[in-house]
Amino acid sequence: MEQRVNIKFCFKLGRTTTETHEMLVKVDAVSKRCVFEWIKRFRNGKEDVKDEPRSGRPPTSTTPDNIERVRQMLADHRLLSLRMIAEELKIILDSVSNIIH
Repeated sequence: MEQRVNIKFCFKLGRTTTETHEMLVKVDAVSKRCVFEWIKRFRNGKEDVKDEPRSGRPPTSTTPDNIERVRQMLADHRLLSLRMIAEELKIILDSVSNIIH
């Protein structure tokens, strides 16, 4: 999101896409494609830098109940692996990792 604000700032200053990309690469890695896409959106009148709402399935594995269950399992058995927790709770490994970290 920060990069989008920076791109919008450069757009409002009248910088070209290439100038914007060159400036942003100096402080933070941003793809030229990203700069082109956001400059295009701003030219078309978009002001908000937030993503548009997307349809799709909401996350179901990182529920408060699962978070508590993972914490309880780790409190009871500190040596459990992520895979063991995922298998026990029947949730995907990435969700267990996200809960723990």
